Amino acid sequence: MGPAGYEFDDAVGRVDRDALWAFLSTEAYWGRTRTRAVVDGQVDGSWRVVGAYETASGRMVGFARALSDGVSLAYLADVYVLAECRGRGLGVGLVDAMIERGPGAHLRWMLHTDDAHGLYRRFGFAEPDSRYLERPKNYRE
Repeated sequence: MGPAGYEFDDAVGRVDRDALWAFLSTEAYWGRTRTRAVVDGQVDGSWRVVGAYETASGRMVGFARALSDGVSLAYLADVYVLAECRGRGLGVGLVDAMIERGPGAHLRWMLHTDDAHGLYRRFGFAEPDSRYLERPKNYRE
């Protein structure tokens, strides 16, 4: 159940890969360096995906995916809502569907983002503590 006129679905077969590719390759600051093959592989290799869809047309207007071992931790990635659909609670709905209403509700969640901190804080995300270390992607360069 989502905002009026929208629904959330975790069926990977329903994901509009053309729409996903269009957004990630042109709109998302974090996704513009990926190829279409990489994006398709990421969808296929994800532990779970959630799409936000217009109920009347079925058009995908938002998306989120997660990586997980399904036991103790999960990583939230590629969360977006199309610009013309923002401000309707779809971002909140996507994150809620992914981390609170699915099989990962009991997991420790992580993410990286340069924006939308307020959205993620609503779900308990915060800066890591002194126990958290991360190896950057290109640390040897």
